[in-house]
Amino acid sequence: MSYLALYRKFRPQTFDEIVGQDFVVTTLKNQIKSGNISHAYLFTGTRGTGKTTAAKVFSRAINCLNPVDGNPCMKCRSCLDNGGMDIVELDAASNNGVDEIRDLRERVKYPPVNGRYKIYIIDEVHMLSMQAFNALLKIIEEPPAHLLFILATTELHKVPATILSRCQRFSFRRLMQEDIASRINYVAYQEHIEIEPDAVQLLARLADGA
Repeated sequence: MSYLALYRKFRPQTFDEIVGQDFVVTTLKNQIKSGNISHAYLFTGTRGTGKTTAAKVFSRAINCLNPVDGNPCMKCRSCLDNGGMDIVELDAASNNGVDEIRDLRERVKYPPVNGRYKIYIIDEVHMLSMQAFNALLKIIEEPPAHLLFILATTELHKVPATILSRCQRFSFRRLMQEDIASRINYVAYQEHIEIEPDAVQLLARLADGA
């Protein structure tokens, strides 16, 4: 049996499993329930606060065939396939040139395979070059009806105002120490690990909100 890292094994699969971001979670769930979905989102906050995790859950919920109270059902074809080809993750740190975004501009024309939307999650979006940002802006300004972007960044000040003005922005706050401690206890219990309360508090404190 291959080993699965704990951060992958216990990564939240639904909004209800996300810790410490109640406002963001509630708002995104309400958008799923109402069907009031925007074409561009920007998730901002320090590293380790759940931006990419929330983007994955939100993407799955958007294309879920039978969402449950705004959560992905985790049973339909789309959920079990993690969105399949309809959810694409890009790391701007390694795909930051104008050529990559121009290539993306050609690919976004194609409709989704199974879900309602073709969703692109661009992590560390602040790493894009200015030319790449300009190319991305052209896509966001006039997106096909089936296209949705979720941008994530730890450095909001590096994202051009032209991009900011066209995104629905969500700020992720640092996690409270008690929330981190609760999650550590949960993982330890699930993994049958004995851990002293003082050790839990030390780990939660050293995590520094992430």
